[in-house]
Amino acid sequence: MRLYSPPCVCCDALKRPCNYGRNPPVYRPLVDLLTMEERHVIITYRFDRATIQELCTQLEPDLMSPIRHPTGIPPDMQVLSVLHFLASGSFQTTVAMASGMSQPMFSNVLSRVLSALLKHVRRYIIFPEVEDLPTVKGDFYALRHIPNVIGAIDGTHVALVPPHRSEQVYRNRKSYHSMNVQMVCLADQYISQVNAMFPGTVHDAYILRNSNIPDMMGQLQRHRVWLLGDSGYPNLSWLLTPVRNPRTWAEERYNEAHGRTRRVIERTFGLLKARFRCLHMTGGSLFYSPKKVCQIIIACSMLHNLALRRQVPFLQEDGPDDGVAAAVEPGDSDEEEAEEEDNDNRESVIQQYFQ
Repeated sequence: MRLYSPPCVCCDALKRPCNYGRNPPVYRPLVDLLTMEERHVIITYRFDRATIQELCTQLEPDLMSPIRHPTGIPPDMQVLSVLHFLASGSFQTTVAMASGMSQPMFSNVLSRVLSALLKHVRRYIIFPEVEDLPTVKGDFYALRHIPNVIGAIDGTHVALVPPHRSEQVYRNRKSYHSMNVQMVCLADQYISQVNAMFPGTVHDAYILRNSNIPDMMGQLQRHRVWLLGDSGYPNLSWLLTPVRNPRTWAEERYNEAHGRTRRVIERTFGLLKARFRCLHMTGGSLFYSPKKVCQIIIACSMLHNLALRRQVPFLQEDGPDDGVAAAVEPGDSDEEEAEEEDNDNRESVIQQYFQ
């Protein structure tokens, strides 16, 4: 004897066959932000309640199902589950179980939230414009008195499981597979540019030449502004690098000021990877295609800037800043030095400001 079970409400209303049979899966949320302590919310999701609510409101139009399906996942739960995944660096199965959904369901949610986030990338990652230059230059000058600096540039590696057919392209000089990510940051560790398109074998100088940074800096050259880079980059009219073999006291002073100022990009990498453990090797390699890894990196950079803008403190179970200093893998930058191209600009800076 067969027991009668009512049809799925949504499919019956639309007069179509039910996709879920007689017993559709029902999503039951396991997370309630209102019952969580604020500190625990920040530790788990890297944001406070107010910022999470702002993010959910912004992404809701792209995450809301066009049909009010009884088995659908609310936009706020989609955002929370993805924030948990990015912050913890856990496997999808673990995050899905903690969020009350299946692994395939979370995989779909991850793709949807990443796509929704990337639509707003220009709101969160902004290169300095002309009206911003005085403030940006002043912030950098306050660090070690190098004038006209508007950014520090460097590359960092994010581990991934490579495509089988092109495995060797992703093996970096440290013998693990990665994407080589170029970033520019401001003095307050705000990320102003990110390029995550190149595999681990590609040198930093090559990424720079094939990015939009030369064009952006060229448009600002009449304002006589510079980026700071390590010896892996060429010395250009808009990019200052260290003097390889300092021979004078002025060159040594310049190198010291350059190194201490440029260190802000290393601290930025440390904070970014500590806040979003999916980017750090302790979170394991990312089991995704290079294209999706690129999306994850850019999304984390956007969320990093949002956390800075909203002044959300970085908290972990062990303390407020535990693990930040060690979050950048040793030897992250390229050791191979680039060819010198333009020394005149650097020499004029040394003679004018460090004699």
